[in-house]
Amino acid sequence: MKLKNTKSSKLASFWKLIGPGLVTGASDDDPSGIATYSQAGAAFGLATLWTAIVAFPLMASIQQMCARIGLVTSQGLTGTLKKHYPKPVLYIMLLFSFPAIVLNIGADIAGMGAVGNLLFPQIEATFFSVFFTVLLLGLIIYLPYVKIASVLKYLCIVMLVYFIVPFLYKQDLKEILLATFIPTIQFDKDFLAILVGILGTTISPYLFFWQASVEVEEMKHKKNHLIVNKKIIHEMRQDVDFGMTFSGFVMYFIILTTGTVLYKGGVHQIDSVEQAALALKPLAGDLAYLLFAIGVIGTGLIAIPVLSGSLSYIFTETFGWEQGLDKKFHEAKGFYIIIAISLLLGLSLNYVGISPIKALIYTAILYGITAPVLIAIILHISNNKLIMGENVNGRTTNIFGFVALIIMTVAASLLVYFTITG
Repeated sequence: MKLKNTKSSKLASFWKLIGPGLVTGASDDDPSGIATYSQAGAAFGLATLWTAIVAFPLMASIQQMCARIGLVTSQGLTGTLKKHYPKPVLYIMLLFSFPAIVLNIGADIAGMGAVGNLLFPQIEATFFSVFFTVLLLGLIIYLPYVKIASVLKYLCIVMLVYFIVPFLYKQDLKEILLATFIPTIQFDKDFLAILVGILGTTISPYLFFWQASVEVEEMKHKKNHLIVNKKIIHEMRQDVDFGMTFSGFVMYFIILTTGTVLYKGGVHQIDSVEQAALALKPLAGDLAYLLFAIGVIGTGLIAIPVLSGSLSYIFTETFGWEQGLDKKFHEAKGFYIIIAISLLLGLSLNYVGISPIKALIYTAILYGITAPVLIAIILHISNNKLIMGENVNGRTTNIFGFVALIIMTVAASLLVYFTITG
């Protein structure tokens, strides 16, 4: 009995410890990301399964740097850029980030609406899109930060459904293990394009801004927020590592599901999350279809507050406005108005002729261009003792950070090439 209580106590302590890192990781697997992973699995089977293993240390190293910048400087990434870098750098980031994040929000809202329509065919997808937009806007504005953080953490539990879906279909364990640990690369345009898409989805610039800013928010609610010591840094690393691991597993199981069920079932072209869910129904059964669809809505409810919040932090830190999810609407009107505008603009994409697929393509291009530049800046900040003091990067973090920079630069170059050549 005592052993059981001790385990429960440790689990409760760990659940209390994790927060920003878990939410950031979960938001990385948004409906747009699920569409990308589904495309990879349907088109190439298990050939891209290994990317989940490779992406983890790269994601974790960059997010740890961003979190540490927030903890040490007590500012978001935008605030640090504004203070230590030329203004044109900041304005260029703003110029590219705004349309990319709005397009991402739009694609996610459309995906949630379409899946809602699949679950309840008698209700139109546009109604669901409007409903989710209004619901999220209300929750973000009226709930205090502590409540928002708690809601987002518990929503992450919904994503566990993706750990179940693959096992509702007969699997070949040997084939899965080989695809997981032995990388497969096909040197053709379509395969390289999907690799670039996966990288762009997993290492997204909006996550960099969110991670740094939300760590500042988190520290405001801790008694020892004035002193950033080794314990706080260690707890942050645990949180980020857990969040990125969780994100990697979700990515892995979505590729596994679509790479076995859809690919082997002869479904090789998936353009959206609702297509992926619908295609699962006759091949893996109603339960797989239902769980996959519920997961899409759950991830959207996590990702859209992160997307809109990151954009608002970028704007308010750039122009020196009051900001923070811990503040009430009248205390930070500009902050919440930007969140509202980003959600409404995202929703409006459904009505101006920009399809979710086009929105994803445009988002990938904008993220692809900004990610290498931002990673280079993050590496520079994280190794600058004038900014970070004794909390500069260690050797391992730098190695993974520079590998991420090289890979994302190559990916961006390939993305530009694929875009130009059609």
